Amino acid sequence: MGKYNLTALRVRETAIKSKLASKFRRTPEWVHVVRDIPPTQVLVRDRPPQHQLVRQRLNGEHQVVFEAQEKRKKPKKASRMFLPVEIKYEEDQLRKEFFQDHPWELARPRILLETSGKDFERYNWETLRQPGKRLDGESVVQRQLWLLHNVPNMTKSTAYDIARREFYRLRLQEDIERRVAAEEAEATGATFGPSRLVISQELENQQYEIWKSWAKTEAQIVEQKTVSTPTASSDRFEAPEKDEISEDDLETA
Repeated sequence: MGKYNLTALRVRETAIKSKLASKFRRTPEWVHVVRDIPPTQVLVRDRPPQHQLVRQRLNGEHQVVFEAQEKRKKPKKASRMFLPVEIKYEEDQLRKEFFQDHPWELARPRILLETSGKDFERYNWETLRQPGKRLDGESVVQRQLWLLHNVPNMTKSTAYDIARREFYRLRLQEDIERRVAAEEAEATGATFGPSRLVISQELENQQYEIWKSWAKTEAQIVEQKTVSTPTASSDRFEAPEKDEISEDDLETA
C-alpha cells in the first residue's frame, strides 16, 4: 500500500496463519487481547489543538470578563508540529517578571512539601500573609493574580505595585522581629557566633592581603626589568646638527 507499512495491523492475522501452519504449538495469549482491543486504524496524524491563553478580569460593572490572547502568528517548526501543546497559565508571566526584578528571592530556602497536595484551597489571597505559608515570591504572584481577578479595572502594573508594597512592608516587619528577638536573647545571656556579614568581610580581607602581596611582588619584578635594561638612546651615535658646523670646519675639510 505504497509507503504505509501495515504489518503491525495484521499481526493477529499473521499469528493465526502461523498457528494453522503448525509453526506454533499453541496460540499466543495476546491474540485474544488484540481481537478485543485492536490497534488503531487511523494512519493520518492530526495536529494537537492550539489553545489560547484566557485571562479573567472584572470590569467596572462588577462583571467577570474573559479575555483571550491573540493566536500565535509565527508558525511552528516542522519538527515541533506534532508535539503536545505547552501548558500555560496567566501567573507564569507574573512569576517571571517578579523573579527578574528580585533574583535573590530564589536564593531563599523554600518548603515544597505539602501534607495533602491541596494546601492552596485553604489560602485566601485577599491578604498577602497566609497562615501556614512562609512569605516568598509566590505569595506576591498569587496576590497580584487575585487583584487582577477581583478588583474592577485593575491593571497588571498597578496590581504588581500593590503586591510589592505589601511584600516589602511584611519583609521589613520580619527583619525587625528577628533583630528584636536576637537582642532579647543576648539580654538574657545567649551568645551568637559571627554573622554571615562578618564572615564574608573576613574572607574578603584575606583575599585582599593575598592580592596585595602578589601585586607588590609583581611591581618589584617590573622595576628590576626596567633598571637592568639599558636605554637605546645612550648607545646610539649622535650626529651634529647642520647649524653646529662652522665655516672653519668646512675649509679645513
